Amino acid sequence: MTTLGDINVMTRQAFVAGFGDVAEHSPWVAEQAWEKRPYADRDALIEAFAQALREAPREAKLALIRAHPDLATRAKLTADSTNEQAGARLDRLSADEFARFSRFNEAYKTRFGFPFIFAVRGATKHQILAAFEERLGNSPEKEFETALAQILRIFRFRLEDRVSP
Repeated sequence: MTTLGDINVMTRQAFVAGFGDVAEHSPWVAEQAWEKRPYADRDALIEAFAQALREAPREAKLALIRAHPDLATRAKLTADSTNEQAGARLDRLSADEFARFSRFNEAYKTRFGFPFIFAVRGATKHQILAAFEERLGNSPEKEFETALAQILRIFRFRLEDRVSP
C-alpha cells in the first residue's frame, strides 16, 4: 500500500503511472485528480477522483463508461477487473449462468449503448443478475447516472485497496 505522504509528493507522471488505471483505461481521471493535491486524507484523494469525473464533459464520461468490460466476459480484463469479478465468483459461472449474463450484457448494450456497470465487490452473482433485470427498465438518462455512480464506487474500492488510511 502507498502512503498519503508518498502520494502527495509524486510527480504527475508517477501519479498517473500508479493510479491511471483506477478509472478503466482512462488515465485522464488520475491526471485531473493529481491537480487537487495535496490530499488531507484518503477520502480527499477519493473525492479528487470523483470530482474529476463529475466535472468531465458528457462525452468523456460516456467514453469512460464504454471503457468498462462486460461482466462475466471471457475477454481480457485489467488486473483490477479480473480480481473484482473473481471476488463475485463471475469467473465460476455454469454454462447456463454464463449464457444468462451474456444475454443481459447484449440486451443492456443494445438498449443503452454502453456496458452494464456494477461495482461487484461484496455482491453475489444473483444480486448482479437482479440488478441487470431491474436496471434494464430504467430510462437512458437514469441509467447513465447510475453507471457513473457505480464507477464512483469502483474508484473508492480500488483506491482503498492501494492507499493506506
